[in-house]
Amino acid sequence: MNAVRARIGSLARQFALAVAIVVAPVLVALVVIAVLMVVSNHQAVLVAVIVVVAGAVAIAVARLLARGILRDVHAIRDGLGAVSRGQREVVIETSARDELSELAGAANAMIERLCDEEKARRDLVAAVSHDLRTPITSLRLLAEAVGDDIVTGETRRAYIERMTTHIDALSALIDDLFELSRLEAGDIGWSLERVPLAELVGETVEAMRVQAEVKGVAVLAELPESLAPARANPEKLQRVLFNLIQNAIRHTPADGSVVVRAQPADGRIVVEVQDTGVGIAPEERDHVFIAFYRGGTDAARTSAGAGLGLAVSRAIVEAHGGEIWLADAAHGTRVRFSVPVAA
Repeated sequence: MNAVRARIGSLARQFALAVAIVVAPVLVALVVIAVLMVVSNHQAVLVAVIVVVAGAVAIAVARLLARGILRDVHAIRDGLGAVSRGQREVVIETSARDELSELAGAANAMIERLCDEEKARRDLVAAVSHDLRTPITSLRLLAEAVGDDIVTGETRRAYIERMTTHIDALSALIDDLFELSRLEAGDIGWSLERVPLAELVGETVEAMRVQAEVKGVAVLAELPESLAPARANPEKLQRVLFNLIQNAIRHTPADGSVVVRAQPADGRIVVEVQDTGVGIAPEERDHVFIAFYRGGTDAARTSAGAGLGLAVSRAIVEAHGGEIWLADAAHGTRVRFSVPVAA
């Protein structure tokens, strides 16, 4: 059948052939009936006229329907062709509510997603460029000062330390970008194992305690006495905890607190990091897990970070089959994520 369609060619020819196949037997049958019936010449002519008129009407109606269908097919073809040539302000419209209309709707949705993805890529490139430009410019100036012997002694050592700080920041940014791109591409090479979550949380809180104390923030863990192990990769899960606790410390003023909690829920373990900071504005809550998101306040992205911590955390948690979200909080911010319980 496909070979026959290929030989016939365009849809217009296929419609014409289909109409002919349907109408021709009807016309032949009517003629045979007229011949076999004992009728006068006048009656025979009348039957012939009726047959011809009926066939012409059928062909005309079929052509009208085919013309409308072909118009919609051409609209979809031309719209997709425009998109393939790089146009994005394309809306495909059809003349009827049928399967072709559904196809046009699916094509429009695809075009919209394509526009969103391209915008996200442009925003990502712009954000990466912005976050690379500042430390690279600083490194160039510092290196020129050190290389030209403009600074000496303690000032020279201070410049070198600042250069090291910028290099570390660039290294962390590159590592986060690489990790995020791998996770979003599904390139996951790490294994899952039974992780004693209470122990992991305790170690992470202790490691962050010095940083918190420097800022005058209390950080502690509130865990149940018996907490089931999680099925996870310990290094990646600890990275999520580091990101969330560090972010909470940044946004918590002196004399504030950051508390890490965990509890089982429906075959999963839900971990919560709550702080007593300024919180996140309602209009920004849906965007804080997007890479390089820049909100109207520092709640979504702080100048101390590259804006990738929450995005990387989201990708890691989702790679574990869990979820991460913002829970309602009367004051401050509560970030929660879930991981599966180990079997």
